[in-house]
Amino acid sequence: MTDSQREPVKVFLVDDHALFRAGVRTELDSITDEVRVVGEAGSVAEAVAGIARTKPQVVLLDVHMPDGGGAEVLRRVRPELPDVVFLALSVSDAAEDVIAVIRAGARGYVTKTISSKELVRAVVRVADGDAVFSPRLAGFVLDAFADRPGSAPISDPELDLLTPRERDVLRLLARGYAYKEIASELFISVKTVETHVSSVLRKTQLSNRYELSRWASDRRLV
Repeated sequence: MTDSQREPVKVFLVDDHALFRAGVRTELDSITDEVRVVGEAGSVAEAVAGIARTKPQVVLLDVHMPDGGGAEVLRRVRPELPDVVFLALSVSDAAEDVIAVIRAGARGYVTKTISSKELVRAVVRVADGDAVFSPRLAGFVLDAFADRPGSAPISDPELDLLTPRERDVLRLLARGYAYKEIASELFISVKTVETHVSSVLRKTQLSNRYELSRWASDRRLV
């Protein structure tokens, strides 16, 4: 199925400001047929019930709400609906907010300064298995989940099979970088990137980029 033939990504909005929800819905509905808003909620309780009822592919999730926050929605929904993908959409760009919601299981985090077209692209990308962050926020996540001197190592036999360079390539691949962009970021050739990706696929016994992105996300590499 080509991009023009694919079904719209079903999106659920969670934000305690009704005017903001209405604005996002209007913008998404007016500029593209790539996404379709199937529901919205202004509280944690409404979100949990609404997501269970509509079963969206992607939830656009505010971080702060009066009766809890995005992390609470994640904790209550993910065990029951593990295939639903969450993308945080918040006015906050504080490191602690970003890290908390990613630890809870969100696939990405963008701020409300994002343009409508960029938001559509972010929704489609996370639905396809990529991790998406506003540019300056990605560093918070990488720092938070990087190995720190003196910290207790987390043992993961599958992850331990990968070399440090293979992990670097996988991390960028899962964040949505193209091979050429990975090569530029790591100062290696595209051919070397392809070699590392092939090695990671072989070691993890996965078959494509989507599966690798999900595998990396599950291990907090992105």
